[in-house]
Amino acid sequence: MKKYFTILVVLVAISNSVLAQEVNIGIKGGLNSYTIGGDDTEDIDSKLGYNIGLLGHIHLSERFGLQPEIVYSTQGAKASEGNGDVKISLDYINVPVLFQYMYDNGFRIQAGPQVGFLTSAKAKADGITVDLDDSFKTIDFGLSIGASYVHPPSGFGVDARYNLGLSNINEDSSSKNYNRGFQIGVFYLFKHKS
Repeated sequence: MKKYFTILVVLVAISNSVLAQEVNIGIKGGLNSYTIGGDDTEDIDSKLGYNIGLLGHIHLSERFGLQPEIVYSTQGAKASEGNGDVKISLDYINVPVLFQYMYDNGFRIQAGPQVGFLTSAKAKADGITVDLDDSFKTIDFGLSIGASYVHPPSGFGVDARYNLGLSNINEDSSSKNYNRGFQIGVFYLFKHKS
């Protein structure tokens, strides 16, 4: 019982600390250009996709912020094979937590960890689609690095980042492959506090 009480006290303290900060909630969306790096990837090219989701922006101080997000992201790659292309589609729910340095003019530089949860894995060639869910791990760990700009009076902004996969996405451990991708997009912070 004492353990649960201690956990409750810690959770209340954390939530009070967060609520005392300036917090904004927003929506975001944009384009992806993803590929798969690692072993046997000489013939693999980038595949275009999209991302859409929610974000929170917490002002920790005048210059530093924390931005957790939950984003649906279509990723994967294209591979040349014989007379045609094979499209590998990997769909994830990504949860990045970005630490930001904020400038007075609305610009921000950001970096932080990201965990991705695989929702679908498919390959398509010559009009035939094959399910690959058993070939890929369900969790992917990575690092996001980028920059963003928010227009303080309106709450609208733009974002660009590079996502570097750090964990092997293959279920078969004899081959090591990693997600690699660029994202650009727009976002809107409701009731933005500059």
